[in-house]
Parts: sequence; structure tokens; C-alpha cells
Amino acid sequence: MTKKKKILSVDEDLSGIFTQKASSPAVNKPSPDRMTIEKALEIITRQMTISGNRPRTISDYNVYVNHFAEITKLTYVDEIETDHLYNWLGSMNVSKQTKLTRIKCVKAFLSRCFDNGWVKGRFWRKVNVKVDSHVKEGATDREIRVLLSVLDLNDFVQLRDATALLLMYKTGIRVGTVVKLEKKHVDLEQKILRLDGAIMKNHEQLFLPFDDILHRLLTVLTRQNDEIRREYKQDNQYVFITIHGGIIATGPSNNNIQKRLNKYAKEYGLKNINPHALRRGFAKSLLDKGANIAEISKALGHSNLAVTSQYLHLDKEEIAENLRKYL
Repeated sequence: MTKKKKILSVDEDLSGIFTQKASSPAVNKPSPDRMTIEKALEIITRQMTISGNRPRTISDYNVYVNHFAEITKLTYVDEIETDHLYNWLGSMNVSKQTKLTRIKCVKAFLSRCFDNGWVKGRFWRKVNVKVDSHVKEGATDREIRVLLSVLDLNDFVQLRDATALLLMYKTGIRVGTVVKLEKKHVDLEQKILRLDGAIMKNHEQLFLPFDDILHRLLTVLTRQNDEIRREYKQDNQYVFITIHGGIIATGPSNNNIQKRLNKYAKEYGLKNINPHALRRGFAKSLLDKGANIAEISKALGHSNLAVTSQYLHLDKEEIAENLRKYL
């Protein structure tokens, strides 16, 4: 055998090496302390329920977090990374505004995971969706006058709707507060709403004055409500009730007042007759009359001024004109 062939010849007997039973690889069993997305969502849902969060908010958490887990195929919350969030957003064939709403919900879920000690660091803070700002208009005095002029106040339903409409426009309260309003919250003698935390989104007490017109409407509506409740043997103290004396809203998506406002808006071609536009109109009206942003924010029940500023969008001409008086 030549020297070259010898060095290429292997003397070691390796026969059967590939038929030997391979040892089982070590299995990395998950730590019992790791939190699954499913379990985390269950716990956070329970925490939110105890804290009094709105059912709609809790429902959104469940829908979007479950969708995120389904798309990314992740099991544990500590597996979630920035790329997973962007991949999830990229899988959606929806508008940027819808993506923004959904990512805010998942980021809020992750923040609660952080607070509970299940994840480290707030990597999701930099994940965002840029959308063009859309200015939402507020209701105007003209639109309110047009609608009130065509409603028949001798009809209970239209009287009720007119009162709810004007109450939201003159006090800025949310439609969710309107449907929970009871006689104890309306001080007709002092002409003031005394709203307790139980019916407020931010759970804080708030007092709001109302004018003579609302005083008259609320007085008549209260009397009419009592007659209807007696007729149908209903035992409640709501200010806004159905024609059979029952509660006006049975859930976030079943609100008769909101449905009626949508109907009027379409029927009479009124663009800004809806609960959000009425609140914005109230805020803009206060600003025009000289109220400062802190007072407006308090009246709207906002937790910070940044939210209020969105309600008070001013175009460039208005800003210039308002600044002129300080020159």
C-alpha cells in the first residue's frame, strides 16, 4: 500500500455506528413559574372586572389578545418580542386607524403583564402605528336647533330624545352616563346634576349645572316617567326609560338613545348628531365662552389635559385670532 493510500485508510472499526440507539436529547421543560398568554388573560380579565372596567373594554382585551396569540403561535407572555407585534399588525388587512386601536389594546395587556411581574422591560412602548390625524367635529347650535324644531315634544319618545340630546350638549356627559342617570342625580331645585362615581367612566364624582330649558324638560319628563312606570308596574328611578318603563340600554351595543340619534341624523341630514359630537360641541362651546382648558377637562371627566385637547381642535386661523388678543 502506498503511503498516500495508507493515510486515507481508517483503522478504527466504525461499523454499526449509525444503527446504535441514540440517547434521548435533554428536554427543556418549561418552568412552572412561566405564565401562558391564556392564563395571563384570564387573570387580567378578572382584575379588570373587579376594578370596574367597562365590559366593552374587557371584551376588546380578550378579542385582540387571543387574535395576537393565534396569529403568532406564541404560548408564553415572556416569549413576546417587538417583531411579533409588527408581524401581527402586518397580518391584518384593515385600516391604519383600526390597527392603532388594536395595538393599543395589546400594549395595554402587556403593561398589565409587566405590572404583575410576568415580563421584564417595556419593549412594546416603541411599537406604534402612524395614522393621519382626523379632526372630529362637534355638534353646533344650528344642528341642535334644527333637530329640536322638528321633534314633537307631545310625544313621549321624542320628548325623551330631545331631553337626552340637550342634556349631552349642555353638560357634556357621556351617553353611557345618560342611560344610568336616576332621579337622585338630578337636583331640580338647584338646577344641577350631582353625578356619583358609580355612573361615571372615571368613577369620580362630578357636579354639572343646567339651564332653565333643561329644567323644564326634565321636570315634564320626570312626571311622564312616573305615569308610565305606574302603568306598567316598573320599579326603577331612571330618568330615561322605554315606552314600557324599562331600562333604556341593556348593554354597550344596545342603547336606544344612541340608536335614535343615529336615526335622526340620517333622516334630517345632520352630520354631527351623535354622542361624541355632542360632547365635543359642549367642550368647544365652553372654550368659545372663555372657559379655560382645566375647567373644560374637569367638566368632561377627563383624566388628563391631553385628552381634552383632542376635543378642542382649533384650525390655524382660530389659533392666530385667539393669540392676537395677547399681543
